[in-house]
Amino acid sequence: MKQLLPLDGKAFIEHCIGTILGAGIADIVTVVSSSDNELSDLLKRMPVTTAINTNPGSDMAESVRAGLGAVKAESSGVLICLCDHPLVSVSTVRALAAKHDQAPGKIVIPVFDNLRGHPTLFPRFLIEDIFAGKNLREVIQQNHGLIELLTVDDEGVTVDIDTQEEYRRAQSFIRTKC
Repeated sequence: MKQLLPLDGKAFIEHCIGTILGAGIADIVTVVSSSDNELSDLLKRMPVTTAINTNPGSDMAESVRAGLGAVKAESSGVLICLCDHPLVSVSTVRALAAKHDQAPGKIVIPVFDNLRGHPTLFPRFLIEDIFAGKNLREVIQQNHGLIELLTVDDEGVTVDIDTQEEYRRAQSFIRTKC
């Protein structure tokens, strides 16, 4: 399970949650499948709300749908963080939140070295479109005029860990950052 892979002594999920907390965001919702007992046990020790995706193997939009039900109603935006991007910096998450405060109706996407990355911050009213059967890519494409690209000095937004080779590179990356 990727979320529990160790990276510099902590699981991917611990890096992600630590970054979000470090940026001052307290309303954190994680989404797990009903069979992720080890992950669920770890999350019980963290200051997060956990939602269950009852459809294992579904697309990311299904997880977002499950998580949105647990997001506080007064939240104006939803930051979609991917567990396989554990190297995003606290300063990037702070910058995304600050940009959302300035332009709450925009989809804020970080950019490093001309490459779009993650996490993406969606206005709450737009992300609700996933309940109409859309996925996140479709929400972005259909609201192209609302995209706000935020240039960041954080290569971590583009480091996606899906393979063993990417995992080895991430381990080297984090060693050079420390």
